[in-house]
Amino acid sequence: MSRAYLTRFAWISIAAAIVTMGLKAAAYLMTGSVGLLSEAVESLVNLAGGIMALSMLTVAARPADEDHAYGHGKAEYFSSGVEGTLIMIAAVIIGWASVGRLITPRPLEKIGAGLVVATVAALVNLGVAVLLIRKSREHDSITLEANAHHLFTDVWTSAGVVVGVGAVGITHWGWLDPAVALVVAANIIWTGVKIVQRSVSGLMDKAISVEDVAVVRDLLDVYRKDGIQFHALITRQAGAQKFVSMHVLVPGDWTVTRGHELLEQIEADIRRAIPRTIVFTHLESLDDPKSWEDEKLERPDPFPGPGK
Repeated sequence: MSRAYLTRFAWISIAAAIVTMGLKAAAYLMTGSVGLLSEAVESLVNLAGGIMALSMLTVAARPADEDHAYGHGKAEYFSSGVEGTLIMIAAVIIGWASVGRLITPRPLEKIGAGLVVATVAALVNLGVAVLLIRKSREHDSITLEANAHHLFTDVWTSAGVVVGVGAVGITHWGWLDPAVALVVAANIIWTGVKIVQRSVSGLMDKAISVEDVAVVRDLLDVYRKDGIQFHALITRQAGAQKFVSMHVLVPGDWTVTRGHELLEQIEADIRRAIPRTIVFTHLESLDDPKSWEDEKLERPDPFPGPGK
């Protein structure tokens, strides 16, 4: 299935952000709760994140071309990185408003109606978040995953704000509302930091998961029983696309055709075991000493030029 299919879920996220932003803004205007104001601000961030996700998913869906031979999958990391940053900016705004409200308390109004509206908004976000996290796992999309975790954070913080505003209605302790909003801000910052860290890790060409590497090694062990050797195994991931490269060492008296058939079989086995993986193999002779000089990631230049 084309990666362009995923853009429809970004549109759903954008629609949800618009709906919940309107609901939470209405709840804030009803009650005057800074906690609900913080929720409306976060929905604005959700909207910006959804628009960014749509843009980057569109770019990531483009096929490889002459200037981008390995595809455009890394665009997804930009989206999640920007969304993580926006989340943290929203948290700072929420924290600033909360501190001001702690210093200058203000009574809340129409608490019951405001809580009903806020609860409906939280349920909308919950439904979209569940859909996005399921699709992110099906299609290995960090963009949808970041968007989903942001919405889940919104749901949990909405629950906290509803509890805080409800507690104010029961106890008449006005400080509970901004105090809960500060906790919300701290939780949002933590989520934003984790999303940004993962995005940076992806842009730095992080290896594929430990589980996937173990699958590759188990497949290679089957061939080792027939005397085939492997080294210089390198992996990386760019969005949903995974890359695996290795050197395959076979007996020196093998024909080129036999060696090529083996490489084709190994590559096919890995692609079947790990979807969306591009495999690069390099054939070497077990009998050539130079084959054993490149077991590490960096190998010496076999043909040094003048002055080297």
